[in-house]
Amino acid sequence: MALKYALLCSLHESSATGYELTQRFRERMGNVWNASHQQIYRELGKLLDAGLLEVETVHQTDRPDRKLYRINAAGETALAEWVNLPAKRPAVRDPMLLKMFAGDLMDPNAFSRELVRNRVEWERQLAEYRAIEEEFFSHPQQLPRHYQLQYLALRRGIMGLQTWLAWAGEVEEAL
Repeated sequence: MALKYALLCSLHESSATGYELTQRFRERMGNVWNASHQQIYRELGKLLDAGLLEVETVHQTDRPDRKLYRINAAGETALAEWVNLPAKRPAVRDPMLLKMFAGDLMDPNAFSRELVRNRVEWERQLAEYRAIEEEFFSHPQQLPRHYQLQYLALRRGIMGLQTWLAWAGEVEEAL
């Protein structure tokens, strides 16, 4: 999936500045797509050049002018076409799992430390996703379908992290 479509999805929901898009990615979309501030701005330029967005300059007296991006009809059409195409599953490329195929060469202490580092990161991410769930999706069944589907994407992220944590427990037992 390209950043192009992640931005179009976000702008489909509502107009935003580049900074606001960066925040959305960090706060609400982090479990499905990540991008840096620079990547977002670079891609916004490409989307503008492709005629899929409009931009409004909002003048501010005490700060630099803001650029407010919104998806236009051509962007909505491109997004609708993409949304309705079958998606290929991403390839799994996890170095930690690959190392297990040569596990007889592995220093158990080094691998344990790596597993602990991953566990800490998974627990941090899970707490972050739970906070998003609490803030935006406390009553998902009462939300419009659009947001119910976003909630289900978040649930996939939560369940994936719970699975990694359970797996880490199995590995720790085996070590």
